[in-house]
Amino acid sequence: MSELLDQLARARGIGDSYHDYRGEYREISLQTKSAILAAMGCDVTSDEAIAAELQRLSQERWGVLLPPVSILRPGSHQVFVAVDTSVLTQPMRWTVSCADGLERAGRVLAGDLTEVERHEHAGRVWTRRVLPLPEDLPAGYHSLEASLDDGTVAESTLLVAPTHCHEPEALREGRRLWGLSVQLYTLRSSINWGIGDFADLEFVVRESARYGAGFVGLNPLHALFPANPDNFSPYSASSRHFINVMYIAVPRVPDFAHCPEARRLVESDAFVAELARARAATHIDYAAVARTKLAVLRLLFDHFRREHLQHETERARAFQAFVAERGELLRLHALHDALDEHFRALDAKHWGWPVWPEEFRDPQHASVARFAVDQAVAVQFHQWLQWIANEQLATVQARATELGMPIGLYGDFAVGVNPNGSETWSDQAVYRMQCSIGAPPDELALKGQDWGLPPLDPHALLRARCRPFRNLIAANMRHYGALRLDHVMALFRQWWVPAGLSSTHGGYVHYPLDALMAVLVNESAGQQCLVVGEDLGTVPEQMRHAMAANAVYHYKVLMFEKEWDGSFRAPDAYVRRAIATVVTHDMPTVRGYWESRDLKLRTELGLFPNEQLARDVQAERLRDRVQLLDALDKYDLRHASTADGEQTFHSAITDGLHLYLARTASALAVLQIEDLIGMVDPVNVPGTNTEYPNWRRKITASIEDVFNEEGVVAILAQLNQVRQAPCN
Repeated sequence: MSELLDQLARARGIGDSYHDYRGEYREISLQTKSAILAAMGCDVTSDEAIAAELQRLSQERWGVLLPPVSILRPGSHQVFVAVDTSVLTQPMRWTVSCADGLERAGRVLAGDLTEVERHEHAGRVWTRRVLPLPEDLPAGYHSLEASLDDGTVAESTLLVAPTHCHEPEALREGRRLWGLSVQLYTLRSSINWGIGDFADLEFVVRESARYGAGFVGLNPLHALFPANPDNFSPYSASSRHFINVMYIAVPRVPDFAHCPEARRLVESDAFVAELARARAATHIDYAAVARTKLAVLRLLFDHFRREHLQHETERARAFQAFVAERGELLRLHALHDALDEHFRALDAKHWGWPVWPEEFRDPQHASVARFAVDQAVAVQFHQWLQWIANEQLATVQARATELGMPIGLYGDFAVGVNPNGSETWSDQAVYRMQCSIGAPPDELALKGQDWGLPPLDPHALLRARCRPFRNLIAANMRHYGALRLDHVMALFRQWWVPAGLSSTHGGYVHYPLDALMAVLVNESAGQQCLVVGEDLGTVPEQMRHAMAANAVYHYKVLMFEKEWDGSFRAPDAYVRRAIATVVTHDMPTVRGYWESRDLKLRTELGLFPNEQLARDVQAERLRDRVQLLDALDKYDLRHASTADGEQTFHSAITDGLHLYLARTASALAVLQIEDLIGMVDPVNVPGTNTEYPNWRRKITASIEDVFNEEGVVAILAQLNQVRQAPCN
């Protein structure tokens, strides 16, 4: 059984082994392989069952003339066809139906095609051959049909992709851009309702552009759970197709100025007091934010229905066009949110669709259809919320373009999705709910990591012709000039942890990198969106090559960029196609790092596996501080105010690091708003859940004050000057 199980595991993309963080060879156990295969829907209960699974896979690979997806890239306009050797004398006819309506067709003898492989299947000999297609096919998603005289017909999605991802003209000209990154929810302002919103984002864009910034970076803005606001991690979304409606700036909704009911509520003493408490709080009260925003938004929606939908106004037609454009994905997302609200009102324990009444777990069930009819207004409300959120986000990007930002908004695409959300409910055929993705053991997480996010099945993804991934990337590039892919290595392989097993007993599952990269390139070129891959940690060679070949930008963190002797990498040694930053949202702030507040916090929370490791990390931190000061000295960036000792923090240290960052050869450089104002507490501590208030703490100053602070203005002006100068 073990040999057959290994064969099936390899056929479904499960790796046999890997090298851990020490470089040691590790084999994936049969238990892990069996559990992952079972999660994929394979019957692995006996040799006969496994053999049958292998036979089905062989039929998919050899018994079909065309694969479900064929990739064409410049210089390689050819697809592979599988034919029975008994029909080699028959002509093969092919037709490409292009997305623009044009057709290209041809005819060739199957036997005249170049053979690349032979295989015995179902008692017959099959041959895989190369079918050349026209080199002038336009980029996009087309349909390829091929047929033989014996009645064999097959159809494949033809993905024709350009050579590489989009790069803005400013970068092609050799400019070095810089930007400011914000966790949008953390922003304070005099006008928001206790959480950063799209009005705040427009303010940050306007002020950043005034000092020469080329972009503003964001956390993932994916849709969360309006009915369950305490599920607020931006990296555990309900759906990555849509937007978190809590970012809507309510007073900027067009109906707000014309809805007396909403104005009366907002101007009431109780509401004013609630907003004052929400704005003043050091941490976001997500339940209070949802309560206040949704109460007013419902009134505005009722007004929209009365004044626009009932009278078929121009604005009503714009909403209906949005609903039509987003189609079934939006309908299902809105339906999910309406159902979620309905069941949580009945019983708060109904958290997530996997515990809804059974008939509602299937989007195609008759009970769901009846609910959609009976609660059509509730469903429409959630469609309207998405329309408003999309309008406001699009307005900010348009404003950034007007202000001359070469990129504008730099978005973030999370690597996974919450198992209880609309994305998994809407597309259950491709998600594997009995596994979650994570990471194998490393030095700081000896037990590995389990992120609780269900993986996409690569085999099911190809069967679906990569459409789920295409839709996700298209949706996430819609309003951005650049997009960061969280954990970009997921395009090549992901660490699957089967339910009931620990993270140490996970295994790598491999993905169709060429196909996913072609989708990425095609969407990037079509939507004029730069792509950045978060490639921290162990990066397989295949991923490095794919990033370089497709112009996917690297992610370089100054604190990790070291030479063999422990010194920090010189600015001119940074790669050009990259975004460079001092720290990230998963790391301490610069001040927290310098004062070792993060190490103290990890000790207090018991996050170090043992005391020796804690001592080793502290010793390394002391060495790194010395090396950082040496690096600043080398470029005359260490101010006199930092010379009183390596342990004392001063804002000049942050300024020096930001100017060091500005000198790097990387095309993009980004600094965090928290570091501009000398914050200590991190926004997230990896490895914690309830132990630390992740994703809740706000910045310590209002955005109005940030951009009026003399020190902030001075460092932004200096940074802009350095980035405009030639790299040397």
